[in-house]
Amino acid sequence: MKRGLISIDHALHLISEAAFPSFGNDVVPLDMSVGRVLSRPEFALTSNPPFDNSAMDGYAIDTSSLVGEGPWCLEVKGRVSAGQSLGCDQGGAVRVFTGAPMPSWANAVIMQENVERLGDTICFSARPLPGLNVRRRGEDIRKGDLILSEGLRISPKDVAALAAAGIGEVVVKKPIRVALLVTGDEVQSANHVSSDAHICDVNSPMLRAVISRPSAHITHVTFAEDDRQALAAQIARLSKLVDLIVTTGGLSVGEADFVKPALLDAGGLIYFSGVAIKPGKPVSFGRVGDALWLGLPGNPVAALVTWTIFGEKLFASLAGSHRGTKLRNVVLLDPVQNRGGRCELRLARLGDFDETGREVVTCPAATHSARVAGLIDADGLILIPAETDSIPRGGLVEFLPFAVNN
Repeated sequence: MKRGLISIDHALHLISEAAFPSFGNDVVPLDMSVGRVLSRPEFALTSNPPFDNSAMDGYAIDTSSLVGEGPWCLEVKGRVSAGQSLGCDQGGAVRVFTGAPMPSWANAVIMQENVERLGDTICFSARPLPGLNVRRRGEDIRKGDLILSEGLRISPKDVAALAAAGIGEVVVKKPIRVALLVTGDEVQSANHVSSDAHICDVNSPMLRAVISRPSAHITHVTFAEDDRQALAAQIARLSKLVDLIVTTGGLSVGEADFVKPALLDAGGLIYFSGVAIKPGKPVSFGRVGDALWLGLPGNPVAALVTWTIFGEKLFASLAGSHRGTKLRNVVLLDPVQNRGGRCELRLARLGDFDETGREVVTCPAATHSARVAGLIDADGLILIPAETDSIPRGGLVEFLPFAVNN
């Protein structure tokens, strides 16, 4: 175990070293695949478009048949709608509609607005160029093209590309099985607070909401007693049933903080305990048997902050995903101060853009670990480096948005 407080970067590195995707695969229909992580690359099974077709309602012609200067008049020899296949004699013109297959001899489509039709004849005066209003076979996707790489979390826009490539089902990673273990004898469900000495459970509904996604299933939500032996037994049991145990609270060094001793009693290892951040300093990470363990602080804001920083990284590593939430630079509307010594993670709200087009954020003077009302207006976190005492109005800071699960 790394003793003492470590940096965010060091903690993320230790998580990357310890977490590997190894949970097997599922085959799922394309319309059930959003949010899942691809286990293999997907290549196009068909071209898109699969055949040359008309991009407009109009008339298909062969431009090489237009002799001399216009206007030209051509006989209409057929009609083809989308989804129809109709052979037509070469020459003249064919009435076509958007998406209809092009006659094999035609190489352009004149929009219906640009012709004058007289009975079975069309006349026009502007010479069309070859390829006008024609969608060529494979101009978007060619059969055999790489559509998505292994490790990508599938989004709705990815589904469109996969469907166009003729892919109806995909091979994805099995969901990560997660157990949520809430510590603290004082914590009770909001519907069952029985005395003035108890508080509403915030962490389990909050973390269930933020953790739940297609690529992860919360299989157990358990309240733990403030008893070292009982807690060790719970951790040992859960380690045989899930891939990740997430605990909240019980990480400090008080007489009733039993999570780390209980984890060791259950045969676990601790990779780090404490990160130089505010809030969330006690956050810890380790392993019990085949299950990884992420210990979050008990105060709800600190729990959400540390999940956003470390939990999302852990999930990405376990799922083998290359697509995740990324830091971006934003501009401070007001100056901020930092006592230094630890990286401060402050709740922030996105605003408008400044006169140069840069995104602006506002944030409170401090982030309080137990005050959840401020979460309502927060879009994410800004990171104030440990070595920075202050940042002026208009200064650039890194912004990490809260994850939106899918």
